[in-house]
Amino acid sequence: MKQVVQNYKSGELALLDVPVPGCKPGGVLVRTAYSLISTGTELMKVSEAGMSMLGKARSRPDQVAKVVQSVATNGVPATYRKVMGKLDSYTPLGYSLCGVVEEVGAGIDDVKVGDIVACAGNEHALHAELNWVPKNLYAPVPDGLEPRHAAFGTVGSIALQGVRQGESRLGEVALVVGLGLIGQLVVQLLAASGVRVVGADPDPERCGLAERLGAAACGDPASPAVASAVAELTGGHGVDQVYLAAGGGSNQPVELAAQLCRDRGRVVDIGKCRLDLPWNAYYEKELDVRFSRSYGPGRYDPEYELEGRDYPIGYVRWTERRNLACFLDLAARGRVDVGPLVSHTADFDDAVETYRSLKDGGLKAVAVLFRYPGQQAGPAAPAQAPVVTVPAVNVPAVNVKRRRTARTARTPVRLAFVGAGNYASSMLLPHLARRDGVELSTVVTTTALSAANAQRKFGFARATTDLDAVLGDTSVDAVFVVTRHSSHAELTRRALLADKAVFVEKPLALTGDELAGVLAAVEESGNDRLQVGFNRRFAPLLREAGEQFGARNGPAHVRYLVNAGRLDHGSWYLQQGTEGSRFAGEGGHFIDTASRLLGADPVSMYATATPGNEDLQVVLRYPDGSTATIAYVTTGPAGFPKETLDLVADGRALRLDDFLRAAVYDGRRKRWVGPRLPKARDKGQAAELAAFVRAVRTGGPMPVPLESLVATTAATLAVPASLAAGAPVTLAGAR
Repeated sequence: MKQVVQNYKSGELALLDVPVPGCKPGGVLVRTAYSLISTGTELMKVSEAGMSMLGKARSRPDQVAKVVQSVATNGVPATYRKVMGKLDSYTPLGYSLCGVVEEVGAGIDDVKVGDIVACAGNEHALHAELNWVPKNLYAPVPDGLEPRHAAFGTVGSIALQGVRQGESRLGEVALVVGLGLIGQLVVQLLAASGVRVVGADPDPERCGLAERLGAAACGDPASPAVASAVAELTGGHGVDQVYLAAGGGSNQPVELAAQLCRDRGRVVDIGKCRLDLPWNAYYEKELDVRFSRSYGPGRYDPEYELEGRDYPIGYVRWTERRNLACFLDLAARGRVDVGPLVSHTADFDDAVETYRSLKDGGLKAVAVLFRYPGQQAGPAAPAQAPVVTVPAVNVPAVNVKRRRTARTARTPVRLAFVGAGNYASSMLLPHLARRDGVELSTVVTTTALSAANAQRKFGFARATTDLDAVLGDTSVDAVFVVTRHSSHAELTRRALLADKAVFVEKPLALTGDELAGVLAAVEESGNDRLQVGFNRRFAPLLREAGEQFGARNGPAHVRYLVNAGRLDHGSWYLQQGTEGSRFAGEGGHFIDTASRLLGADPVSMYATATPGNEDLQVVLRYPDGSTATIAYVTTGPAGFPKETLDLVADGRALRLDDFLRAAVYDGRRKRWVGPRLPKARDKGQAAELAAFVRAVRTGGPMPVPLESLVATTAATLAVPASLAAGAPVTLAGAR
């Protein structure tokens, strides 16, 4: 299928061929009839992509701050790969469309194949021939409403939510600053609510359009006409509400709002304009400044948007989906007329030229629609495997009886990737793409564009959303599972049963039942070709320091401080209900590193935590009496190293500082010091991948024994049990 994309690094716009998205449970697959260009939001993104790197940095200081923090945590090379990987990728455009339901996913019963729906979301209602849309981001189109008009549903919901935030009442007077697409819709919604409206915009054509659509008066905000109209309509008191629907870097809109708003009036920001509030003016009138967040309650909440968990109507009357349905109803009943807003309708094949004309000013428009070709629905796209979430249980002792699958040496080794997100694209695929004897066969993702990006950047032979096709491909030697945590165990289990060698990023499992399911797959298939992404044990500096420390005679103690830091708001790591706790997600890294240094797997563990379980201390005991203490903290300073480790035994000590420097002490002197000017922080990904590929190619043992992978996972999963009991937990491990 075709999709409109843009490369944020170069600014290139393209109509790209991408895989058809799968129809996952909890949503529907929609064939687009019309999609709407947001001439404000989308053109701002298109223009920003055409800036120089310095211009991009100036326009997004929030992202620059994240880059600086990443440099401090991960080093310059890793950060550079991560940033360039994001920039030099195709990103989608669009977020408002109307189309026909082509396939219905499991759990959906409110629409059927052939129904017409309006869809929302900058990840789900894209300028593409087919989109998978979750339940709370679509709404059926009422009878009598043309599909091209229903395509306005999302931007209409944005305008509607802004009006709701203003709490307008019959007979009041409002000022709308900015008469672009959103402003024109706000004017109509207010007029339909019995509010008299004054519009302000420097474009006389937009002012005339707003007056035809219900505004009492409109004019240039710099002229006295607007102030005169407000004075006449309000008896000199000022408007009850001001709606800021303008963009750009001028502070004129907020200054005009203070000038023309009445005492204790309301100012609602819907657009993205400069907000340097003049303190005296806003203070003296005690103005109420409010923000309108996109389409309404539910926006940016993954449980609402992706998992379909609605808010009770008694507590949240107007959600994203209810706003969308409400706007469609208003349009169907003629209370809002979007027809006059359509300045141009372009065929979808002309999408790139249309964007260029809008950007260059050759096409001046309030709203532009893409019209898609009327095609017969093709064969249904294969459904993705559902994400499996199992309630937490205690980790069982599991007996594993297995036989190793006989394999002959193969060159090249053919690899498939399930998932191609930021970690895979910055830390794994760059090493594999340039490795001799490796062929990147197929990349599988749930979103079509991420698969196309990975294919373009790393040279995969195929890109698809069909996991079954990969598992059934006998030419694929190994499958990499680099998806969200909740899907790791199920995808690993399926790949093992398909007789593939498997590299799964940590964690292997989030519950004891998931771990038991993986081991049952090993038992059933006889395939134990499994590696978990515990890369730190392969770090060159750690290995060299261990060799310099030498063999020990007695028990040792490891002290490992992990300064994990705070997560950004909205990070999927915070979705503990589905993705597990932070320690469940990455704690295996640190347990595995300690076990590698001590040369054994833990036999018991004890965990304590601060209130809220944000900061953990995990104490591990090993067969020879050695111990390891892992302090996992989220409240440390941002400038402090992420990982510091000490190993003490037999009168000697090893110190590792954040995989940048290492030293071994013997008595009163340093026996050995690692490089003082390291090339980069190397946490072992390259060496880990080399070992895995070598094992797959030769048929030799996996780099880490299965027993050790299971023991590390079991120790990680036992943390909640120890916290609940306030006592150590004995680890049965695998026999």
